[in-house]
Amino acid sequence: MSDAPDVTPAPAKTSEPHPLDALTGGAFSAQTSGERSARIREWLATQPALDALQEVFKELSARDKGAARAVRERMDEIRRARDQEAIAVEWAEKATRLLEGARLNIADALAWQRDAAKAGAPLSREPLSALKTQLSERVKVIEDLQHRVQVQREAAVLLTQRIEVLSTKPWRDAQAALETLRADVQRWQDQAGELSADAAWPSVEARFPPQLDAARTQLLVVWDAFQLALQQAVAAAEDASASLPPVPVWADELRVARGEVPVAASAAEPKPARAARPAANDGPVRELARQAVEPAVVALETQTAQGHAKPMADAAGNLRGLLRKHGRWIDQALEARVHAALVAAGELQGWQRWGADQVREELIAKAQALLQRPAGQALGGRKIQESLRQLREQWKQADQGGLPNHALWKKFDEACNAAHKVVEAWLERVRTEAAEHKAQRLALIEEVKAWAAEHRAATDWKEMQRALRQFAERWRDSGHVGDKLFAELQPLWKDAMVAASAPLEAAQAASLQRREAMIQEAEQLGAAATLRIDAIKALQQRWQAEAQAVPLDRKHEQRLWDAFRKPLDDAFQRKSSQRDRTAEPLNARDRAVLEASKEVQAAAASGDAQRIRASLQALEAAMQAPAEPAEAAASAAAQQAPAAEADTAVAPAVPVAAPRTVVAVRGDDRPGARKDLAAAPARGADRRDARGAGRDGRGDPRRDEGRRFGSGVRDGARPESRGPRLGDTAFRAQRDAVEHAQMALRKLAAQAHGEVLTQLLGAWEQRNASLVPSAQDLGSRVSPAVRAAWVQALGHAAQGDGRALMLRLEIAADVPSPADQLSERRLLQLQLLTRRNDPAPDQTWGHDVASLLKTGHEAALARRLQSVLKALLRKAL
Repeated sequence: MSDAPDVTPAPAKTSEPHPLDALTGGAFSAQTSGERSARIREWLATQPALDALQEVFKELSARDKGAARAVRERMDEIRRARDQEAIAVEWAEKATRLLEGARLNIADALAWQRDAAKAGAPLSREPLSALKTQLSERVKVIEDLQHRVQVQREAAVLLTQRIEVLSTKPWRDAQAALETLRADVQRWQDQAGELSADAAWPSVEARFPPQLDAARTQLLVVWDAFQLALQQAVAAAEDASASLPPVPVWADELRVARGEVPVAASAAEPKPARAARPAANDGPVRELARQAVEPAVVALETQTAQGHAKPMADAAGNLRGLLRKHGRWIDQALEARVHAALVAAGELQGWQRWGADQVREELIAKAQALLQRPAGQALGGRKIQESLRQLREQWKQADQGGLPNHALWKKFDEACNAAHKVVEAWLERVRTEAAEHKAQRLALIEEVKAWAAEHRAATDWKEMQRALRQFAERWRDSGHVGDKLFAELQPLWKDAMVAASAPLEAAQAASLQRREAMIQEAEQLGAAATLRIDAIKALQQRWQAEAQAVPLDRKHEQRLWDAFRKPLDDAFQRKSSQRDRTAEPLNARDRAVLEASKEVQAAAASGDAQRIRASLQALEAAMQAPAEPAEAAASAAAQQAPAAEADTAVAPAVPVAAPRTVVAVRGDDRPGARKDLAAAPARGADRRDARGAGRDGRGDPRRDEGRRFGSGVRDGARPESRGPRLGDTAFRAQRDAVEHAQMALRKLAAQAHGEVLTQLLGAWEQRNASLVPSAQDLGSRVSPAVRAAWVQALGHAAQGDGRALMLRLEIAADVPSPADQLSERRLLQLQLLTRRNDPAPDQTWGHDVASLLKTGHEAALARRLQSVLKALLRKAL
């Protein structure tokens, strides 16, 4: 029996559920953040109370900030809704007080809407939206009433002017227009009474009722005096003893009817001169009058020169008052100056009024032109809205500079209202589209949620990334919504995308760890002394499989690939450098090819075409030189051996191995090698083929066809047409030299081609046939006969037009024509299609150039001809 004490095993810990799991649907016991966020959203859809939200946020903010963000946003929404309700009640009470008051001030109504918007009141929701509409209607009624008062004032002035005009005509004409005038005056009084009896009349600004009363008083006074004078005129016409009317025109007419002398004739007699002013001791009084009037004159002249309308009117009124008070005590010079200043101020006021009316007429024309656009050029709603806003601001500025014109304002307002109907239709369409876009985005969010729930266990990461990218593109293309609505929808979209991309992000994180491990393994393989090719290939295959299985961001994946490839590339580069240091010695033929390659490089750098071609021929000859025998190669190697023995003194000399018998020679598959030369048959093969019979005495045609290596060289001989095989160093040197030489020759040919074109165009401009380049310079595309035609064309005087010929040449060279010549070029192409038996332009371009050279030189045609010849002659390079 053991003495060890009995150990009672501890009970396993059981995870107790969180107290808030029952409330939130198991959000605190969720395994992943995405699942916890989904359960929180489902719980928020039940509209929980604020206390429960606060408690859950307090516990959840320490565990999962992403899931707690949705709870915090819901709490913020509830607080904002409560604050907005309180604000709405406050501003609704203020609007109600304004509406219930006996008098509504327009400034107070506008200030209510402005201040409510600043305070964050929900003006788009009830009851504030209805109150806002009521206030706007009341303001519109009051403004319309004030506008009608202005119209009544203008009508009263027009009626007064009609009465004054009638007083300058014969009294019988006035008697004939009496009834019509009486009806107009009575209608004006009725309309003025309607304005005063309107329910909104107390809300009209304080300056409008006195204006209407003054207009009524003035009209009635003039009207009563007119009626009384007309009655006196009628009575005086019937009774010669009756008194004459106070109207001078009518009184003179009645005097003439009675046979008396009119007053106008007696007034034509010269009047006695005005008695001179008493020369009393009035010097101090005159000085005081001058000191009072002269500053007012200076002020009026200053305001008139500056063109300020309102200060000028005030200065003119002040000067008129001083003139009535001190006019009898000022001298004649100052009095003339005063009258000149008043006349100038009056003219300036009239000019400013006329200028303001001109500006208003232009604004009316612009407002009417918003709808009177040509077909297909109608403005959009937003453009019209901005234009109307600018036009109204300009109208306000015009009213600030002078007196308002109510008749023009009415026309302007009607034009703006007509254009604003288009804006209202556009706004309605925008609201409808915003509602459709909102529904589309909400449906897309629900679709993403359903897709995430369906593909939660999927492992095709590329397909998942493609689907998420398509969802993102559809969200971007879902149409425009307002900033406020977008701020509400964007968090929902982000939560849905985070939940949908959670499996992919987890897989990408795991793949990133595996790739970092493979990068470390690649660094170890690259740093090893021995390069393990099989391990490197296996590692690269693992990387490719990982890259194909789990996609990453393209830039991030490229950085990882560069980090993975760098140590392996460094290892292979190190191995290549070691191989180059231990390269075999060059033979005499390779050294000759290297020297010829250097000469080709030097010739290409010099830019001399003859030298380049000569060096290329020398390089070709060096490459075709026969190979040195094996004994010469062995002696060359023995001559280079002492240098190697100096470095490795203890190393024994390595004997040169005898050359092996060549059984088969493969084709030269190095980059840049010429593969178009077939191998020559060997001598033994020729003898066997000459016999023409096989082992059984019959010819075997399959012997040569089935031979794998073609020539069957067995004695080490190389085909003379290709020359012996070069070493890698010599081969690469001659390949690079040939490439540089060919590039230099093409560059020189292009330069010569440009000089040839410049010389030809100069010959055309100067009409000098001796300047035409030679046939060798023009290239193989230009035959001697064509060049002779060009020389002959330049030998005659210029005549004709070359535009049609230039279009034909541009078609031949397939180069673009100017924009203004496209229709003519299409017409010419259609004509060429109908002429099936005529040669095409690319066959007759030489003769077309000759015909063009017969015409006069033009700079535009010369540039086009240069482009054509550049394309046509380049094919000859």
